[in-house]
Amino acid sequence: MPVRSQPPEAPAGTLPGFCTPELADEMARWLGWLATEKRCSPHTLEGYGRDLRQFLVFLSGYFGGPAAIKTLAELKPADIRAFMAHRRQQGVESRSLLRALAGVRSFVRRLERQGQLTATAFSLIRTPKLARSLPKPLTAPAAKALASPASRDGDIRPQWIIDRDIAVIALLYGAGLRISEALGLTLAMIQHGQADRITITGKGRKMRETPLIEPVRRALKAYIDACPWTLAPDEAMFRGTKGGPLSPRIIQLEIEKLRGALGLPETATPHALRHSFATHLLARGGDLRSIQELLGHASLSTTQLYTAVDSVRLHAAYRAAHPRAG
Repeated sequence: MPVRSQPPEAPAGTLPGFCTPELADEMARWLGWLATEKRCSPHTLEGYGRDLRQFLVFLSGYFGGPAAIKTLAELKPADIRAFMAHRRQQGVESRSLLRALAGVRSFVRRLERQGQLTATAFSLIRTPKLARSLPKPLTAPAAKALASPASRDGDIRPQWIIDRDIAVIALLYGAGLRISEALGLTLAMIQHGQADRITITGKGRKMRETPLIEPVRRALKAYIDACPWTLAPDEAMFRGTKGGPLSPRIIQLEIEKLRGALGLPETATPHALRHSFATHLLARGGDLRSIQELLGHASLSTTQLYTAVDSVRLHAAYRAAHPRAG
């Protein structure tokens, strides 16, 4: 029986020989399978690979030698709980820990399907529970102000940069896009600003069609006309000051600056504009299934969170307006 020792303190992936060459090969094949068969995004692949390396590094220190397929086959629930406790001590929160366990479980199950091991330890582990917080949308006037040229009076930056930021923010609130989806748009996708709807490939490579309302189309056209860079039809059309693809951090900083000027809360973020898009549609009688399609949610239960947000808003309005609600 291997001797369990204290886990290593070095960062994941830095210990030499933390797994056998055979296990390293299986890990590479698994990541390749996720990329080609499951069509996982590069971001997801990076996260899963990092999580698995951290788990194998832990096992190498815990058992006192490189992790092997045999190590995974002989895992006990107590071993996995020790890994979870170790990560907790490092300050890892439940959501990150849950993702790490999902990645490791995916790898082990693939080995199991190949007949290389039989692992039951993971099915006996109670996964961390997540407190599902409600989305925090902005009010309609606040969301509109973030995409308004009037909010940028006195801005001394070049006009094309101002138009660019307005166009991105207009997409987040006016079309409900994630920031990565907005920054991935090309001229071909929006038909040089003439399209009244676009096809977006979102999380999990899920495709959806999203309409572009007139204010969004105007903002896109203003940016395209003002942009000093040559925009190829099939390249990301939002550019940084040096002509490269625009970083999401630039838009995050822009909204941070505006929320200070407009007196908005810290919850006013790029993603809060997507929440605002959904909540305001629902408040105006939007159908929950239609909103699910517009947001690209795989599950209706995710979209249903917005009904709770709207319920909170209605109750707050009632308490403020009704003479006997105090």
